[in-house]
This record gives sequence, C-alpha cells and structure tokens, in this order.
Amino acid sequence: MKIAVTEVEYVAHLARLALDEEEKVGFTRQLNDILTHMDRLSRLDTEGVPPTYHAIDMKNVFRADQTRTWLSRAEALANAPDQENGCVKVPRVVEE
Repeated sequence: MKIAVTEVEYVAHLARLALDEEEKVGFTRQLNDILTHMDRLSRLDTEGVPPTYHAIDMKNVFRADQTRTWLSRAEALANAPDQENGCVKVPRVVEE
C-alpha cells in the first residue's frame, strides 16, 4: 500500500497543519518507508512464537499486603506548622 501526497494533505488538513510542498513530500516518503517495513514484518513466519508482552522477562513486582501500625493522628500532626479540626492547615492557593 502506498501513501500519496493527497492523503498526506488530507491528514494535515484534519490536524490543522500547514505543510509546505517539501514537508508534504518528506512525510509521504517517511510514511511509505514505514508501510514498506510493516509489510516486510507481516510476511515473517511467527508460527510457534509466543506473544511478547515485555522485552525482558518480568514477574509480579508487587509485594503482598501487610498490616502495619502507622502514626497516630497526634503523632502525624505533631510537626504540622498549623492545624485545624485534626487536619493540617495549609495556605489557600486558589484565588476567588
């Protein structure tokens, strides 16, 4: 399958891109190179090749959930510069 300059112009129009003639020819050539490469890849015999989900063999990297004792509310608020109703109070950053 070959891409024509008119198709590049159409896609550029949809994307609201202003391309000059040199860019149109360049993109047409690049897209045709990509499609030629994809055509070569599609002709490869992949029978018996398992799907590759990652380039390297990965295992589940998540740890098992464990319950722990964390800071109490008083301990967590001990170093807060300002607090109100058991919460850390911060300066307002949104303007009205």
